[in-house]
Amino acid sequence: MTEVRPLVVATDETVLEEILRVAAVAGCEPECAPDLAAARVRWARAPLVVLDQAAVRAGPDLPRRGGVVLISKGAPEGDVWRHAYNSGADRIIALPDEESALAEEFADVLDGPAERAGRVIGVIGGSGGAGASVLAGAVALAADEDPGGGLLIDCDPLGGGVDLLLGLEKAEGRRWPEVRLTGRVSLPALLGDLPQHRHGGRGLPVLSCGRDGPGPTAEALSAVVAAGRRAGRAVVCDLPRGFGAEEAAVVADADLVVLVVPVESRACMAAKQVMRRLAAYTDRIGIVACGRSPVGFTAQETAALLGPPLLAFMAPERGLAVTVENGEFRLKNRGPLAKTAEIVLTAARREGGVAPR
Repeated sequence: MTEVRPLVVATDETVLEEILRVAAVAGCEPECAPDLAAARVRWARAPLVVLDQAAVRAGPDLPRRGGVVLISKGAPEGDVWRHAYNSGADRIIALPDEESALAEEFADVLDGPAERAGRVIGVIGGSGGAGASVLAGAVALAADEDPGGGLLIDCDPLGGGVDLLLGLEKAEGRRWPEVRLTGRVSLPALLGDLPQHRHGGRGLPVLSCGRDGPGPTAEALSAVVAAGRRAGRAVVCDLPRGFGAEEAAVVADADLVVLVVPVESRACMAAKQVMRRLAAYTDRIGIVACGRSPVGFTAQETAALLGPPLLAFMAPERGLAVTVENGEFRLKNRGPLAKTAEIVLTAARREGGVAPR
């Protein structure tokens, strides 16, 4: 564990307390050394070194390395720049004004480098009752089988809570009303507080809206999505049809937005209204047509009416409604829902998501 902990070298006790407070907010527990001489053994292997000016002035010269931050009390001036150069610091962070920048440095260490950035997938219903939340849950479960894992985020405070869909309504853990974040987020620290849907020996973390209280703020939602992407997870966002500023940034950033549309004329008319709003933020949109048309309306005709490419037709799945109602959500092997989830994931993995219209 010591190899992954940042190293704080601070002689000024006031500065040390401020650094440790910021680290705690980021969910990080750094190692501490009172001076550079005491830090010599851990200097090279620490993923991040945070120095105060007093330590640099008094300490011996140590080998230059990357990942060094120098802390300045107030705006940097005078000999701060010389100390930064002598210590090999990559940047200077002024406290308390720039504490969010220091929190980001700690959060980056906790997240760790992912081999590949994760994908962001938005799922939105073209009409009421289209089954977008069910598909979002299925895509997240399928993504969680990948090495990077998945993360399901509920963006609809009026949807009743996606935790209810997954049978997690009584599970301990934070929901959006208890998560108020700004700036960079340490994903490992957050995931430890979320309920998880157990499946096949794995646990899908779920950040759900509550039965009461507010949904996510724009800043908090963007921060969590960005943290999931940095950590290499597939972030699946269950979006409300009437999305606002909170969700617009996610729509714009997503690798793929899936519009779920029943194959019937009234649903298509409703979906056209949703499409107009989506098109203002992204062209990475794909259609999943679902259900059965009473008049023979096809999935291809549905997609042609709306414009974006058809990703899949999802036929009704026997017994799905009962399992969802009983809180026993699971993917039936080779069932329509599981097949559609895999198609969506494949499309999102392509560079740029789907081909633009």
